[in-house]
Amino acid sequence: MSENSQFRFGAATGVGSMPGGDAREAAKTVTGTFEDFPFLPELPARGPGADMIGRTAGMLVELYAHVEPSGWRLGDRPGRDTKRARSWLGEDLDALEEFTQEYEGPLKVQAVGPWTLAANLELRNGEAALSDAGACRDLAASLAEGLRLHLAEVRRRIPGAHLVLQLDEPSLTAVLRGQVKTASGYRTHRAVDRQIVEATLRDLVGVHSDGPVVVHSCAPDVPFALLRRAGAAAVSFDFSLLTERDDETIGEAVEGGTRLFAGVVPGTEGPLSDPAGSVMGVRTLWRRLGLSPGLLAKAVTLTPACGLAGASPGYARSALAHCVRAARSLADNPE
Repeated sequence: MSENSQFRFGAATGVGSMPGGDAREAAKTVTGTFEDFPFLPELPARGPGADMIGRTAGMLVELYAHVEPSGWRLGDRPGRDTKRARSWLGEDLDALEEFTQEYEGPLKVQAVGPWTLAANLELRNGEAALSDAGACRDLAASLAEGLRLHLAEVRRRIPGAHLVLQLDEPSLTAVLRGQVKTASGYRTHRAVDRQIVEATLRDLVGVHSDGPVVVHSCAPDVPFALLRRAGAAAVSFDFSLLTERDDETIGEAVEGGTRLFAGVVPGTEGPLSDPAGSVMGVRTLWRRLGLSPGLLAKAVTLTPACGLAGASPGYARSALAHCVRAARSLADNPE
């Protein structure tokens, strides 16, 4: 969907991960806090298979992964790690389905994108799949098919939901710059050609043809222009990592209809400012770019800076509620 103006996003949502291991508690918190833009929570504290790489590895079609001391490694057949990942995803969907009865509106689901997956999944020789162009293509194709099935399952369970697919790509900048370390740790894998990166992402974005795709990265130097060209309807990022050199590409993105998922609430424990203070930087950016204040609520969704897996349950609940209050402040006082 290129015209995200046709799609009604919520004013605030979460990134994905939550603390603890209780799927029902997480789903209850998320649906209770974000009444108009809930998301499918991820609970990595449960262990391998609930982490972002393992969870997405469990979605792959005709490719399987298992846990080695060094991380997730591709293998020949589904083992207990794959089964565990799929079981936890099913548990999370059960919980979300329970708390979204009769829900109609945007609903976000997350999966790791093809390049972060290629940088973090090992081949049999212990090197990242990123080291092998053929393996990268196979992985992207398997992921595309897995995402089609996953989205269909969510639609079946929550028929009133308008699905937003989030691709998590925290390793994307490192892939583009040749900064992903080899297994030895002494060298790095060569940078992947930007056109190949973009084409692969475009194919994955095309999987969700009837809804918008947001690409998330809480790393510095998010490649906004590349993501826009790949068809991302929105880009999710840690607002504190922006610098003024990002101004031009962000201005172009907003004017081109790309939505910003601005991570303005800290993802780690600490005192929260007042809601107006949390969005002061967004208002300042808007003035600097010379954009209309009236555009703010139409162009920005507020989120935590990154996932909340490392926070306490109490802080996670406060941070999510704070996003909602900050979004209200932004809408009420755009200037």
